[in-house]
This record gives sequence, structure tokens and C-alpha cells, in this order.
Amino acid sequence: MTKRIWMTLLLAWFALGGAALAESGKPGVAVQVSDDNLATWNQALNVVKNVQAEYGKDKVEVELVVFGNGVGLLKFDSQLANRIDETLASGAKVLMCQNTMKARKLSEDDMHAGIGYVKAGVVELIEKQRQGWAVIKP
Repeated sequence: MTKRIWMTLLLAWFALGGAALAESGKPGVAVQVSDDNLATWNQALNVVKNVQAEYGKDKVEVELVVFGNGVGLLKFDSQLANRIDETLASGAKVLMCQNTMKARKLSEDDMHAGIGYVKAGVVELIEKQRQGWAVIKP
């Protein structure tokens, strides 16, 4: 989908009260990355950036949740390491699934510095959705 369509969908979601506020009192958006497609990785990072630009990065909580085949995005030698740095610097959380890491015999030393970790990426998304967050899978 194009940037305009994504933003229209997110704006409609928030306008209709579809998203509850995060603990911070701000709307929450979780972006899922679970495949090994470089174009999808770039699109997910663009979604994070666009959401923050539209709402103001201090007025929305954003999490990039990575699991399964998306693991390459957050490895220390990722082609998009500089974009991960930018995403972290913007205030968005970047979270890696520890279940995926365990299954692939990866440690935190194999991953991009500065990211956070959750036990299960899918459960993180389920819990965010239960809390009223918008969950987006580009």
C-alpha cells in the first residue's frame, strides 16, 4: 500500500476510537516484521517514520516488533542498520523476539545494539492489540 493509504487507514482507526491510549496517554501503533523481504523491512521502517511525522514523534507510541523470518532486519550486520539507528533515535521501540533468537541459536551479541527484547513477538502484538493499539503489518 502507498503511504497515503496507510496514513488514511491509521487516521480513520484513531478517529473512530479504534485505538486506546498507551500507558503514556498517547495512541499506540505496533508494526510487525516477520518476513525476510528487504522491501518489506524498508516499508515497515517507513511506516514508523510516517506515523511519527503525522502525529508528532512525541505524541504517539510506536513499536517495531520483529520475529520469525524478519530476524535479519535486526542482526548486527543488517543492510538497514543505519535505518534501525534512526528509528531508535526517533524514540520508537525496536523489539526482537527471543523465541526466534533461541530457535536460530542467536544471542544478543548477534543483534543490533540498542534494540529491546520480548519473549514472544506474536504475544507482544496480541497484548498490544488487546490494549487497543493499532497493529500494522506492511
